[in-house]
Amino acid sequence: MKSSLQVVVISVIFGLAAGLFGSYLVTQIQDQGQSKDNLIKEFYATETAVSVSPHHIRKGMDKGDSSFILVDLRSQEEYEREHIIGAISIPAYKDPETSAYGDVERIVRSFAELSKDKEIITYCYSIPCMTSRKVGNILAENGIFVKHLNVGWNEWRYFWTMWNHEHEWDVTNVKDYVISGSEPGTPKINEESKACPIEGGLGC
Repeated sequence: MKSSLQVVVISVIFGLAAGLFGSYLVTQIQDQGQSKDNLIKEFYATETAVSVSPHHIRKGMDKGDSSFILVDLRSQEEYEREHIIGAISIPAYKDPETSAYGDVERIVRSFAELSKDKEIITYCYSIPCMTSRKVGNILAENGIFVKHLNVGWNEWRYFWTMWNHEHEWDVTNVKDYVISGSEPGTPKINEESKACPIEGGLGC
C-alpha cells in the first residue's frame, strides 16, 4: 500500500514537472517568434523614419519644395568642386583624406543653428559610407535628429541611371541637379516633372 502511494506521488510530481516544462517551452517558442516579429517591425519603422529616397529629393527640387535642408558632409574642398544643388556644407572631413569626426562641438553647433521647422537630411560619399550615420548618431546623442539620404554623392553624380527609373533616363540630366562653388545654389523648378508621382504612404 505504502509502495503504491509512493508511486502515485512520484507520478504526480513528474507529471506536474513535465507539464510545467512543456508550458515553459511553448512560452519560450512563442516569445522567440514574437521577438523576431518585433525586430522586423522595428527595423522597418526605423528604416522608413530615417532613410530618404533620392527620388523624394529630386521631386522636391523640381517642385520648389523648401521644407527640407540637404547637408553635404564631405570636405569643403569636395563640396566646392561639386555638390548636389541646394545642399549646404557642414564638413565632417578636413580634406578628402582626413576625417574631422573629432570636431563634435563644431558639427553639433552647426546643425543646432539650422531651422527647427525644416527636415534635415544628410549625405556623404556613397551608399556604404558610414559618415552620415555616424554624424547622425552624434547629433541624436545631443538631441538633434536628422534623416539620411539613402544614396551618396557618388551614386547621385556618377550613377544617375542606377537609382532613377528607366523611363526617366532620357528626360533627366544629372547636370541640372549638381553645381560647383561655395554657395548651395538653387534648383530649377520643373513644372513638367513626373518624378515620383505617387503620394501617401507608398510615395517616395
